Amino acid sequence: MKKILLLSDTHSHIDDTILKYVNQADEVWHAGDIGDLNVTDTIKKLKPLRCVYGNIDDAQARLEFPLHNRFLCENVSVWMTHIGGYPGKYNPAIREEMALNPAKLFICGHSHILKVMFDKKHNLLHMNPGAAGKSGFHQVRTMLRFVIDDDKIKDLEIVEIGKK
Repeated sequence: MKKILLLSDTHSHIDDTILKYVNQADEVWHAGDIGDLNVTDTIKKLKPLRCVYGNIDDAQARLEFPLHNRFLCENVSVWMTHIGGYPGKYNPAIREEMALNPAKLFICGHSHILKVMFDKKHNLLHMNPGAAGKSGFHQVRTMLRFVIDDDKIKDLEIVEIGKK
């Protein structure tokens, strides 16, 4: 069993509230638009980190993190990317791979809009944690917490960090 903290779109911002939740997780997943790598360096000192780079991230971030991160957590196949879209509106660059090789859990960021929905067509759960940073049009900073236990994704919780 693993307790996961999922965040995205930090845009160089990390604070004590985010770190409080980092410390409560077994792993932290960041779905891109990191900004300053101090964000991921700080997280990595505390917990294992899985991450992808986003459209605002520089060459250094792109050398350290992939565009797509596909991995197995417990017995759940995960696909994380920054610009992925959502069920019925996936990014054209991933639609073919999504149809041929879907994961059980598909994660993206980019939109700054928290969204969790089940994709019946591909039989997967889609998650976008919203934005944990202070840059962008969102009003409330958000993250997601959940548990992966064998092949089950459970105990999903929305974390509202506060106003930006």
